[in-house]
Amino acid sequence: MKGFVCKVCGFVSINGSAPDKCPVCGAPKTSFVENQNAIKTAKDEVKLSEKHTPVIVMERKCGLLGEGCTDVHVKIGSVEHPTLPEHHIMHLDFYLDNEFISRIILTPEKLHPAGALHFKAVSGKLSVVELCNIHGAWIGEENI
Repeated sequence: MKGFVCKVCGFVSINGSAPDKCPVCGAPKTSFVENQNAIKTAKDEVKLSEKHTPVIVMERKCGLLGEGCTDVHVKIGSVEHPTLPEHHIMHLDFYLDNEFISRIILTPEKLHPAGALHFKAVSGKLSVVELCNIHGAWIGEENI
């Protein structure tokens, strides 16, 4: 899948263009490179997809904030991805309707390859891109 990749922090713009400024690290537009294969999908590499494709689970009623909030839980892979210093998930980037909204940074050995956010949105397409330090970026998508 095509994307514009920030050479500084690895952020991938999936809306069809490079931003004027990276929403994660603030790098200028000149720091982005277009890459036709920036993000992999389960269809691209079936053999690796079970440990890399983000699995998204939504709870329509938030346990913490109640009505008006949707809990979004993401785990990496249907089979848990390793969290070793030499092979781990570096971060999860969240997008709503192809626009970046948040990043969760993961520390190897200390955290499971998973994360959660509390959404105000009641509709739209949620995309989650994870970055494996060995196998690159992978995407999972669900409608809210």
